[in-house]
Formats: sequence, C-alpha cells, structure tokens
Amino acid sequence: MEPENLTRISEFLLLGLSEAPELQPLIFRLFLSMYLITVLGNLLIILAVSSDSHLHTPMYFFLCNLSLVDICSTSTTVPKMLLNMQTQSRVIAYEGCITQMYFFIFFAGLDVCLLTVMAYDCFIAICHSLHYTVIMIPQICGLLILVSWVISVLYSLLHTLMARRLSFCADLEIRDILCEFNQMIQIACSDTFLNDMVMYFATVLIGGGLFAGILYSYSETVSCILGMSLAQGKYKAFFSCVSHLSVVSLFYCTLLGVYLSSAATHSSHSSVTASVMYTVVTPMLNPFIYSLRNKDIKEALKRFFKMVSIKGTIVLGLKKSLLL
Repeated sequence: MEPENLTRISEFLLLGLSEAPELQPLIFRLFLSMYLITVLGNLLIILAVSSDSHLHTPMYFFLCNLSLVDICSTSTTVPKMLLNMQTQSRVIAYEGCITQMYFFIFFAGLDVCLLTVMAYDCFIAICHSLHYTVIMIPQICGLLILVSWVISVLYSLLHTLMARRLSFCADLEIRDILCEFNQMIQIACSDTFLNDMVMYFATVLIGGGLFAGILYSYSETVSCILGMSLAQGKYKAFFSCVSHLSVVSLFYCTLLGVYLSSAATHSSHSSVTASVMYTVVTPMLNPFIYSLRNKDIKEALKRFFKMVSIKGTIVLGLKKSLLL
C-alpha cells in the first residue's frame, strides 16, 4: 500500500509531557511561570544594555542579541503548548507544525552561532586586548551577526525542505512538546535515508564546526590567562568570561547529554526531557547567570529603574499641577 501523500496530511498530535488529565493544571502553571520568567529576565537584559551607554560594547551587543533569540526561541513552542493545555487539544496543523519546526531550528542554530561569536569576542578581549577596539569595530560585529543569521536561515531551510518531502501513514502522533525534525522522521512511513544523511551531515558540519570554534577560542583564552603574571589580572580575565562559559556549558551539556541518553535508550521520555531542557530551562537560566554574575548589568538595571521612578514622579507631579 502506498503511503499517504504529504499534502493530504492536515494535522499532527503533540502528545506533550503527560497525558494524565490531573497533571495538566500543574504542568500549565509550571510552564507559564517559566515562560514569563524567561521573557521578563531576557527583556531586562535588553533594556539594561540598550538604556546604558556604558554597556554599548561588542560583548553586551552580542548578549542583547542572545537574549532576544532566547525570547523568540521559547515563544515558538511554549505558547502553543499552553494553548493546547487550556483547550484540552493536542492538535497542531501540518503547516503550523512545519512553521514551528522551521523557527525552532532557526533560533536554535542562531543561539549556537551567537555563543560561538561571544567565545571569539572573549578570546580577542583577553588574548589581543591592545587591539580589541581595532578588531571588534561595529562593522565587524554587525557582520558576525549577519553571518550568524545567514547560516541559521540556510540550516533551518534545509531541514524544513527535507521534512516536506516526507510521507506519513496513520501514525500522526509526535511524542514531544514541539514539532521536531527527528520526531517527524520517526513517524514517517516513507524512506528517510536521505533525510537522515542530510541531517547528520549538516549537524556535524555546522554544529561541529561551531563547537570546534568555541573549544579553540576558550583553549587559547585559558592559555592566555594562565600566562598572565599578575594574580589579579588572571582573576579579572577569568571572571569576564565565566558567565558566557557557564551558558555554553549549560546549553551543550543538556543538549548532548540528554540526546545521547535518548539515542542509547530510544526513549520518548528522554526526547521530551531534551526538548524541555534546551527550549525552556536554558533560556530561563541565561538571564540569571549573566545578571547575578555581572556587576555591570546589575548597576545598569539599578540606574534604569531609578530613571523610570524619577520620570514617573515628574509625570505624576505634572498631572497633579494640571488638575489644580
């Protein structure tokens, strides 16, 4: 029997974390809280960087972009999941599934690219500090962001086009919280050999190349730090990169660790755990890692809220004088 053509598929079922009705309210409140914390935390970083001229540097420019990407990445998955819980429906339209997959892969790829760019920025700041302002000029920073966008767009477009050539039969249940490329391959009833080869080749080529860039940047950075004569200089140099290194470690450890266990056990639970970790947990923790460890961010936020309170007092005073 020939598999049903892909164009006839109208919808999929996202099974999510749990099918138990009694757990849905708890899961809804938990993920709504995590989503709001993620959006609020990353927005505060964007506000702090954009409102304080002291933070208009390449490092904070890249951090601001990373926060924006984290908001967008979480927004591609969590709102749909929350809506399905509220409406007690697990349905997602085929076009909606493809769109969600495209943007999820795009923002995940952009996340990795930005982490690599930030590692390079840290390497230049420590190992070539005297030439930092000459190397990391605004044009170069903008070019690095542009290249990151182009790579992410092409990577996501490749996976999306490969997904659209898949055919499906009766099993349209995606055992995850989002439409993911490898989950769609698992439920496809057409030949997926080409899809698997393209996915592995693109992931190793792009993902492996970016990860190698991060490893190289930090190996050179650590060598430069160890070569410093003053202990105070070593501490300051290490502290300037520890936040970014924490984010990189969190992102890659959750992604690689959970997915390797998923591949070993072939467990749908492991796959869902992986999705939750790097789509919800990691973007939520990033603002805490940067703000709690970064004195400049905390000082900028204090100045921002102080300025807002002063403006609010002035506006309130004007309104009272007009009423009088």
